[in-house]
Amino acid sequence: MLTHAERRRGIAWGLTSFLGIALFAGAPIAVLLSWDVESTQTRLFTAYTWRILRFTLWQAVLSTALSIAFAIPVALALARRPHFPGRLWIVRLMALPMGLPVLIGALGLIGIWGRQGIINSLLLKLGLEQPVSIYGLSGILLAHVFFNMPLAARLLLAALERLPAEYWLLSAGLGMKPLSVFRFIEWPAVLRIIPGVAGLIFMLCATSFTLVLVLGGGPAATTLEVAIYQSLRFDFDPPRAIALAFLQIGMTALILLVITLFPAPDDAGATAGRITRRFDGRTLPALFWDVLAILLATAFLILPLASIATVGLGANLWSLVTSAAFLRAARTSFAIALAAGLLTILVSLAIVAAREAVADMKRPGRTAKGFSALLGGTSYLVLLVPPVVLGTGWFLMLRPLGDVARFAPALVAAINALMALPFVMRVLAPAIETHRKRTGRLSASLGISGLSRLWRIDLPVLAKPLLTAFSFAMALSLGDLGAVALFGSSELTTLPWLVYSRLSSYRTNDADGLALILGIICLGLAMLGTAGQREAKHG
Repeated sequence: MLTHAERRRGIAWGLTSFLGIALFAGAPIAVLLSWDVESTQTRLFTAYTWRILRFTLWQAVLSTALSIAFAIPVALALARRPHFPGRLWIVRLMALPMGLPVLIGALGLIGIWGRQGIINSLLLKLGLEQPVSIYGLSGILLAHVFFNMPLAARLLLAALERLPAEYWLLSAGLGMKPLSVFRFIEWPAVLRIIPGVAGLIFMLCATSFTLVLVLGGGPAATTLEVAIYQSLRFDFDPPRAIALAFLQIGMTALILLVITLFPAPDDAGATAGRITRRFDGRTLPALFWDVLAILLATAFLILPLASIATVGLGANLWSLVTSAAFLRAARTSFAIALAAGLLTILVSLAIVAAREAVADMKRPGRTAKGFSALLGGTSYLVLLVPPVVLGTGWFLMLRPLGDVARFAPALVAAINALMALPFVMRVLAPAIETHRKRTGRLSASLGISGLSRLWRIDLPVLAKPLLTAFSFAMALSLGDLGAVALFGSSELTTLPWLVYSRLSSYRTNDADGLALILGIICLGLAMLGTAGQREAKHG
């Protein structure tokens, strides 16, 4: 129960946040719409734009198919082997790529699959000549599978772990063969969430920027976002960049529309689900294939991470950490990340408060309900208008005012905040909703409201979710290269931009060392955010 003042305040904060987000995203889109319309229209449907669009969709389709195809046997094996040695740590390992800065993962993959990598070195000894290329379409697919296969495996594993224990008792009682167990029990559970998982992964691959920028290997392997960046950064061809931006918005809008038709995959219980007793998979062939699937997936994930650590430790870390370039980039990165994290938390709290105020109304009208739904959709605006598109609009809007670099830090922080908003909302919204349900009536009956309620009742309980959300938003901002790509310069250098510039100038030893330092920082933030959390007991 909220007081009238609390409802009014919540709606006011929500309206302010909505207007701020709408202005920040709407202004650059308006600039894109009005910039040299005639020239832009001639660039919208050309052989070049169609080629870029086809490649963007084709690599996303292949990446999604491969990620799910490899994730299914891994998820099935982990579900069948609840007592596999180190199983809990393997499942935790599968969460690491999602929190790892994309640029660092790309460097790790180059260390394993690159020209001088371990895989090619072994294949050369076997008499083959450079059979694996990390650049071009093959490298993009490899990198997307590295980042998205673990995500798919965790979501599929969660679906399998939610199956009732009676299914396994019944299958054992009926003497069902492994193929029958898969056909009638496992596959239906997996099939129900595959469309949602595929839609999510397809969206991530279609809007991929950093991986394609680093591993694309030229014009033949370029996606829409990278083409937008190249059109402004290297060619300075605004009409072509705007045409590509509108194709990007249209593509993401269509993908999001299709995704809404499928049930959203739920990862609850992916690492702490109740483990039921299973009676299948006890033959030696089944054990062999399950162990092989788990070990191959683990090696596929561990080797690039180990490469980052090994090669990074070979660099002169002390010299890198004490260098003026690193200290300047670190200060810039932390300032931007801190601003982005705080802004994301404030906007998220405002949106949650406004939606809570509407839900607390006895008879909310259509306007109130529409406003609440609009706020919920606003947090996912970055999925429709990617950071590179926002950056393009702001770049063109601010360019007549002089040096865009003056505005760059604030723009990058705001774009990073908007980029982290969906993830922060996913952490905070359920936590706040549960807390309000438990304490709302008691607080109202005791007459506790305002700052007193915030200090005595809300903060002690919500401190951990707030810390988790804040640290995640900071880590996301620290490791992001997309927002700063358009504005990066000698005046604005972040840690990912410094790593990328060292890599582009073939100073790979420095790039590896800086990547290790950045990875440790982001990992430290992730550990800080989950401090005090414990895994649920397995039953």
